[in-house]
Amino acid sequence: MVPYHRVMVILRTKKALQWGELSLPVWGLSRNWHGATSDAPVMFSLANDSQRLWFIAAGKTPSKIHPQARPGAFVAELWRYDCAELFLSDLESGRYLEFNLAANGAWWSAEFTAPRQRADEIDIAFPEVATFAELSPEGGWMCAMAIPLDLLDARIGFGEQSRINVAFITNTPTQQFLSAARLPGETPDFHQPEHFSAFLYHDLEE
Repeated sequence: MVPYHRVMVILRTKKALQWGELSLPVWGLSRNWHGATSDAPVMFSLANDSQRLWFIAAGKTPSKIHPQARPGAFVAELWRYDCAELFLSDLESGRYLEFNLAANGAWWSAEFTAPRQRADEIDIAFPEVATFAELSPEGGWMCAMAIPLDLLDARIGFGEQSRINVAFITNTPTQQFLSAARLPGETPDFHQPEHFSAFLYHDLEE
């Protein structure tokens, strides 16, 4: 597991991806915000087919899920408990999207015009986002979010010039914060789009 990802990879395929049939490489995060080894290492993968961007997250230890979270439901403040987070930004305008995903498939999203400046004060679920989840009796979990590419294009002009970050909150109530991109500051703060990573595509058919 590498501590930070200067360049992220999005796996690309012409085939329609389906939950239950995903067989993708994953990247691990094992260092928390302060550089110490996390008690709950996590894994993620990013992929897109012709229609959707997939965000897959997984862990081998139990996840403390927001008590109001229900599978597939849109739930605010998932970050108060364990969750995975995906950030996508437009480098030119500074606008960015945040997606939260709980281990059971509950999710949340918001659009920002600048760091922590919401485009809309009220929560509005982005349309046609689908989530999936599987929890094992041993405590491991895997979940995924499929986001329509046309939505990302309309909101932030998503493409190769965009910036990206994947982050996790684990070990609630003594929360640990993990970020794929190296973000500065002593206090954990994922809302730093100027420090998000560039990304490149890797074609699975090659």
